[in-house]
Amino acid sequence: MSTYSLSHVPDAALARDLAAAAARDRAATANLLAHIAEFDARKLYVPAAHPSMYSYCVHELRLSEEAAFKRIHAARAARRFPALFAAVADGRLHLSAVVMLAPHLTPESAEELLAAATHKSKSEIEQLLAARFPQPDLPEHMGAIAASQPALAMVEQHAPGRVGQSVPECAEDRAPQRLAPLSPQRYALQVTVGQETHDKLRYAQALLGHQLPSGDLARVLDKALDVLIRQLEKRKFGATERPRRGRRRPSPNPRHIPAAVRSAVWERDQGQCTFRSDSGRRCPAHTRLEYDHIHPVARGGHATVEGIRLRCRAHNQYDAECAFGAGFMERKREQAREAAAAAKRQQAIDEVIPYLKALGLRAGESQAAAALCERDPRASLEQRVKLALTYFAHRHCTRTKYVKAAANTP
Repeated sequence: MSTYSLSHVPDAALARDLAAAAARDRAATANLLAHIAEFDARKLYVPAAHPSMYSYCVHELRLSEEAAFKRIHAARAARRFPALFAAVADGRLHLSAVVMLAPHLTPESAEELLAAATHKSKSEIEQLLAARFPQPDLPEHMGAIAASQPALAMVEQHAPGRVGQSVPECAEDRAPQRLAPLSPQRYALQVTVGQETHDKLRYAQALLGHQLPSGDLARVLDKALDVLIRQLEKRKFGATERPRRGRRRPSPNPRHIPAAVRSAVWERDQGQCTFRSDSGRRCPAHTRLEYDHIHPVARGGHATVEGIRLRCRAHNQYDAECAFGAGFMERKREQAREAAAAAKRQQAIDEVIPYLKALGLRAGESQAAAALCERDPRASLEQRVKLALTYFAHRHCTRTKYVKAAANTP
């Protein structure tokens, strides 16, 4: 008799066994999340020749794209708030609930919010979050939808989002986008674009009016991608149909990689990360690739075809940590982050100064007022200008106070 044939099981026993199986599944899910969280924190997917935890879950653990996305985000949230593991294990919260709640959890609110979401369905949690974290109304819009588009209607929609703190900036770690196959070598693409992109597409159709009288959008996109790919290839590795003759003057920068070397390395490595695990598995990454010196420049490496290879960001950093130590590389990355933050703060100041000078303020006053913008470099330009102007309001109040105090002095 087949293990999965249960037609002989009595009703009461079937109900009891179903409840027990569901409980075991919840416990197994919580255990899986704990393993994913720790594996992800240690970045053990890197020596296994994967550029991200998402890639490892899909290709090694054989999870679907949607299942991997949800479990990684839930695991990262549960690592920050361990109470989520127990809530999933005993059935108080389902995975969708964890993913929905995670962006709103803080050390102060986590306990109360998890209690409020206990045993609630997805729609009930949506209502809960809408009440506690209201969003502005959407603009009204009513438009016609084509009556006959079954293929596009079947394309599942996802809400890309970030959960917790550590979601790498990698396309594979965001919600999967769908490019659904319809038939051999035919795909359905559905995307929402802004007004500028819409206008560009219409303009491209107009310019191609003689070549494509039908204005076929698929062919317009195909021609546009041909141009874009040529530009990107030229920028990334100097691809050109007419290479310069003769030798160019070598760059004084030891890290400079000549265009001819970049082009040859890209062709040799076929635009794919070359890292291999101990078992011989090659990293599948084709995005976020970097040119890496096989022997570090600091140790005498040279930018030759034989001395350069393609590495994805994760494996380039992993190689550097193996060569120089994880602590040394973390200090270097922290220094780079601090320098980038300082540059962003300075940019926020520099953008405001011309507007203050246009108001007739002196250079010294403009610099002192604009320095207030260092507090919030992410604010819009208008908000930063207003913030800078508060400097003069404060000075005026202070000056008035001193004047009144001097006038009252006998």
